[in-house]
Amino acid sequence: MAVEVSSEVLEALLAQAAQAHPRECCGVLLGSGERVERAIPVDNVHPAPEKHFEIDPQVLIDCHRRAREGGPEVVGYYHSHPNGLARPSPTDRESASGDGRIWAIVAGGAVTFWKDDPEGFEPLSLATPDS
Repeated sequence: MAVEVSSEVLEALLAQAAQAHPRECCGVLLGSGERVERAIPVDNVHPAPEKHFEIDPQVLIDCHRRAREGGPEVVGYYHSHPNGLARPSPTDRESASGDGRIWAIVAGGAVTFWKDDPEGFEPLSLATPDS
């Protein structure tokens, strides 16, 4: 399966990860289906942001509320691995809910996309409609 993401969104994810370094950045992916139309930066409220991330719960609630009111769908989440690889870590696998949403992971100048399936993360191929 492929996820459709514009080069503008990819550049925003890379810039945010670079700006947050050495902390993990995080945020919400908005769009529809397998199309990511926007990345919303969110404060990482985890007490150890150099190694973990936690999306500010109020922002997440607000995003879901806006989606229910007709706004863009919350299709997934993103975060960076400042000193790791652009793939799910053991911590990511432990904290994943298996809800089928998209996860983007930024590391080493790359952005990878994953589907959070009940059986674990499945890699997604990337389609950039504007390239």
